[in-house]
Amino acid sequence: MKRAIPIFLTSAVGILAIVSYFIPATQSLQGLFEEWFLIVAAIALLLGAANLLVHHLRKISDREAGWGFSVVTLVALIGTAAVGLLKIGVAPDPNFPTYTWSGGHSAEGGATWWLYTYVLSPITATMFSLLAFYVASAAFRAFRARNADAILLLVTALIVLLGRTSDGVFLTKGVDASQYPLLTIPGLNVFIMSIFNTAGQRAILIGIALGVAATSLRCLLGMDRSYLGGDDSA
Repeated sequence: MKRAIPIFLTSAVGILAIVSYFIPATQSLQGLFEEWFLIVAAIALLLGAANLLVHHLRKISDREAGWGFSVVTLVALIGTAAVGLLKIGVAPDPNFPTYTWSGGHSAEGGATWWLYTYVLSPITATMFSLLAFYVASAAFRAFRARNADAILLLVTALIVLLGRTSDGVFLTKGVDASQYPLLTIPGLNVFIMSIFNTAGQRAILIGIALGVAATSLRCLLGMDRSYLGGDDSA
């Protein structure tokens, strides 16, 4: 019974949400379900934060390997939550100058703005800078011309890379780009990105959409019960 009720609720809410898109009389249910979703998401966020807190506190208490990173994680979590909830350091709204916290939470000069500008942005930039080396290493291994597919991938990648730099323009500057755009590297770059790249992206998106539809159908029919905390599925 404890599994039957959640499965029934999931199926009923999912089917009603789909029906509300096609039957005007039931469209009010869609807004109701969206409110329920926000409530459940807020509870899930609190549970996730509590679980994160307990996990890292236990790690710090046991002095496990890397417990110093847990300290940094907890300080960042608690500090960011305090800044966001209390609106610490937010400049007052000109319309309400006597209220210290009347300004927007992301207003320039506020604590949230400071954390985003001087903490999150530099960390993100550093992470992507480090990822560039991993991408370069993976590209070097992938672009080894061992077969026809690898050669095609290598040539295409070189055209795209050169087409996005001034070197591509320099190498084909003797070709009239207005009459023969496909004979220039920038023109080939545009052709590859607009035709082959777009086709590949659409194929991936279609595959994702089919996967989402299949998974949703399994949940609606009660065949997939992994969201109940187990791996059992019909």
